Amino acid sequence: MSPRAKRVLILMSATGGGHRASAEALQSAFAERFGASFQVDIIDLWMEHAPWPLNRIPKSYRFLADDTPWLWEFIYDRSAEKPAVINPLMDAISKLAGKPVLEVISHYDPDVMICVHPLLHQVPLKLMERVRRRIPFVTVITDLTSFHPAWLNKAVDLCFVPTREAQEFALRSGMRPEQLRLFGLPIRPVFARSPLPKEVLRPQLGLLADVPVALIVGGGEGMGPVAKIARAVATRLAADGQRLGRCYGQLAIICGRNQKLQEEITGHDWPIPTVVKGFVHNMADWMAACDCIVTKAGPGTIAEALARGLPILLSGYLKGQEEGNVPYVLSHGVGVYCKVPQQIAEVISNWFGPERAVLEGLAQRASQSGSPQAVFQIVEEIARLAS
Repeated sequence: MSPRAKRVLILMSATGGGHRASAEALQSAFAERFGASFQVDIIDLWMEHAPWPLNRIPKSYRFLADDTPWLWEFIYDRSAEKPAVINPLMDAISKLAGKPVLEVISHYDPDVMICVHPLLHQVPLKLMERVRRRIPFVTVITDLTSFHPAWLNKAVDLCFVPTREAQEFALRSGMRPEQLRLFGLPIRPVFARSPLPKEVLRPQLGLLADVPVALIVGGGEGMGPVAKIARAVATRLAADGQRLGRCYGQLAIICGRNQKLQEEITGHDWPIPTVVKGFVHNMADWMAACDCIVTKAGPGTIAEALARGLPILLSGYLKGQEEGNVPYVLSHGVGVYCKVPQQIAEVISNWFGPERAVLEGLAQRASQSGSPQAVFQIVEEIARLAS
């Protein structure tokens, strides 16, 4: 009789695409490393299992982050200054959601629980004493450097941090050294594999094989002024091409789940070769095929770009958890920050021409800074804990 597969339960919440992406990366890494010996389930604890109004939290976050960023910044900063104010809120949530959360834990009967969201570990840990056995619990922090103190809980068995800066902040906040593991941000296992050469990938993706490519993205949700940036870059590269009498550059634009953005960009009359996509499952190929990426300062996109050795042009950031990602990129010499579309276009124009050596230096440092194996190191450590 074959032994029972070890069960892993990953807790996430759809407040931005990064938490889900990290959860799915961990799930895929478990499958690659351990096959059927581990059964890994991902649940959105709030949307799928919590009562009203907790099941509205993800949509409330999107409203705050997208439509009222000033209010999100206020809430984030005030709660970060005094993280203890979260405790009464979590006590109230434990009373409101205690029964369904316990039912979920009992249903999945995990050998280890993984949390990839800063507001999902407090309630299960408070309720754990009611479970018939002690279940190992770990957090995997999915922000690079400036993360909310709510991520940190001294009751967890392990806390995985993605950067040295995050590790130092966790130690200053009272976490014990033996609790912390520094491996990097968990990104999809495909980023740990060597890509095909650019000249092979580009025709497969509808791109010209021998022309530099700027990749413009807005994260999984297609956030930010993607269209404005793309038009500015295209106009500048078209002018460069006319001046030199050749195709100077091309664009790849990934709109994510933002269908309205995709329709707007697809309908535009582009003056240079441009490929427009919605949500893609082969971002590793797109990054490998391009020469630079324009993106907001989302931690997952930054980590993936570094794993592919892709120079980064940050066009904006979400106040709070993404704010520290800008100095992180700048201090490591892997990219630049610029939020004005015309200035972004000028940077890319220079990178594709007279400052090509600068671009190559950024790419080399990006490749040295990436942690493509982090997701495997994390699941191997968790597997030992589960055993």
